[in-house]
Amino acid sequence: MAKLYFKYGAMGSSKTANALITKFNYEERGMRVWLIKPSIDNRDGVNMVRSRIGLSATAEVITPDVDIFTLYQEKQDLDVIIADECQFLTSAQIDQLRKIVDELDIPVLCYGLRTDFLTHLFEGSRRLFEVADSIQEIKTICECGKKAIVNARIDGEGNVITEGGQILIGGNDSYIAMCHACWKQKIKK
Repeated sequence: MAKLYFKYGAMGSSKTANALITKFNYEERGMRVWLIKPSIDNRDGVNMVRSRIGLSATAEVITPDVDIFTLYQEKQDLDVIIADECQFLTSAQIDQLRKIVDELDIPVLCYGLRTDFLTHLFEGSRRLFEVADSIQEIKTICECGKKAIVNARIDGEGNVITEGGQILIGGNDSYIAMCHACWKQKIKK
């Protein structure tokens, strides 16, 4: 019986590396993987998924208007779906992935952030918390050694930013994972 999985973590927790390793493991067993990512994530090129440790793969880009269930039905002989940066998918697209699991018995593994730089849930993440069969945190640590749960947005000098739009695509130059206590302490400064 297929399941909808949500594997989330703060920035730097190796979510993408985990997704790409999972893709490799399926393919090593002769299974066909459909790797997808939202169009808003263009950090590594339009159709590339790349981890900080150097793993990469080509992915199909999903725009907000795409019906993933319909698109999947146009594919042939796929055994699993892996979605990177799933927090940027719409609620409707998460429901479409759920429908693939329920009606077509295809496992779907979603990797992404839980919250933004102000600790608010992303739309796709919220829906996954509501409908996923399995929810697993991929942990990382703050510079103080505690578990990091906040994706702190930083400026060029490393100062924590608390204003701006929910989405700013970036990596280590724009974000740092922190525990909540360190995040609050940095904001006070």
